[in-house]
Amino acid sequence: MPEITLSLPVALGLIVIILAIGAAVVFSLLRSTGRVVEPTTTPTATLTPTLTATPTASLTPSPIPTFTPLPPLEYSVKEGEYCATIAAIFNVSVQSIVLLNNLPADCGTLYVGQKLLIPQPTPTASPQPTATLSGAEATEEACGKLPYTVSENDTLSGIARNYNISIDVLKEYNGLTTDIVYQGQTLIIPLCQRLPTPGPTPTATLPPPYPAPNLLLPADGQPFTASNTSITLQWAAVGVLREQEAYQVVVEDVTGGTGRRLVAYVTDTKYIVPGSFQPADTAPHVIRWWVQPVRQVSSTKDGQPIYDSAGSASIPRTFTWSGSTGGGGAATPTP
Repeated sequence: MPEITLSLPVALGLIVIILAIGAAVVFSLLRSTGRVVEPTTTPTATLTPTLTATPTASLTPSPIPTFTPLPPLEYSVKEGEYCATIAAIFNVSVQSIVLLNNLPADCGTLYVGQKLLIPQPTPTASPQPTATLSGAEATEEACGKLPYTVSENDTLSGIARNYNISIDVLKEYNGLTTDIVYQGQTLIIPLCQRLPTPGPTPTATLPPPYPAPNLLLPADGQPFTASNTSITLQWAAVGVLREQEAYQVVVEDVTGGTGRRLVAYVTDTKYIVPGSFQPADTAPHVIRWWVQPVRQVSSTKDGQPIYDSAGSASIPRTFTWSGSTGGGGAATPTP
């Protein structure tokens, strides 16, 4: 057999050629059967540029005008005017007038023609409308106010008592530093600050009426002479009198229509007719008298009690009394 000798490089080259031919044959066979898939091209993503917002220029706020206080007004005091009335006229506080004019705290030294500096009222900005008011604002809004002019004999305590308001509240609402008020001064009465009104006082049950007193002395028709300078009337008690109860004693001269009459109130069961009631002439005068239980129900302006009936009146009695001749002594009925 012939012997072929190949060098190593040539052998390697032949192997590579044979592999390449084999691969080409296999690829051709596979392609013809559709088993070779062409690779899909993947598109490359395109980057979108990001837009940057341009900042909007900020508006410069308008400067707020500052308030310049107005100079005070000059005012001459007129007759009957006080700090409180002047303050009410110009809608300022009493304290501001006192401080601006270096006046005493009670502001009680004004005279007619006195020059006062009145501060201008400080303008108050209108509050923004709100849906609801706070509790304090609602109370103030609903508070009724009543102007009151001080009369000659008024006192601050008396005004506060009449309107059922504490003195401190009255002073606070009117800018008062003392309890002194003056005739003609105008005060503001805050009706919403009135103190609670106590419940109705139960009506006292009146006791049953007393029976008519039984008259004892003098006897009915008993004569008295000029020697009797006074006469004692006596009757039986109707019971134990209560406080503000008494006996009403009525004595009247019924002779000649003179109209002489005495009305007295005593808590004892006797009454002495004074000698001044003795007739002036010497003729006998018929004197009629009776007694009735009464009870005080009120008083007059000068403090005198006003009585009303507390029982039945006694049956009247009479006695005769002769005119005075200058005699004296205790009242003694003539037998």
